[in-house]
Amino acid sequence: MGIRIVSAAALASALTFAAQAEVGMLAGDALREAVSGKTVMLETPVGALPINYRTDGTMSGHSRQLASYTGSERDSGTWWVSRDRLCQRWDKWLDGKSYCFTLRRDGRTVHWTRNDGTTGVATIAR
Repeated sequence: MGIRIVSAAALASALTFAAQAEVGMLAGDALREAVSGKTVMLETPVGALPINYRTDGTMSGHSRQLASYTGSERDSGTWWVSRDRLCQRWDKWLDGKSYCFTLRRDGRTVHWTRNDGTTGVATIAR
């Protein structure tokens, strides 16, 4: 019986930790882990923009719907984590300027704020 109580307590503790990990600011290693090797679906007024964040610090995006806004259907660039923010620079999109974002996770939804004040939501594919 003692083993069952310990196992139940360990399971409850693990589930509580997992639930807490799904809500709150993403920072440092948790931020890096949240996006590295994943696809982030950035929501825009004209459709989703999938951004693939590779583990080597490069990224790529493709969106036919956004081509008139961005100037091209595809682009690539680099990403990094600095001061608990996700930073990125596209080669062509956004005039090749660097931007950094704070990310707050709320379940599967991620609320982001760019360093220029622009905000939005995204989801991270598992």
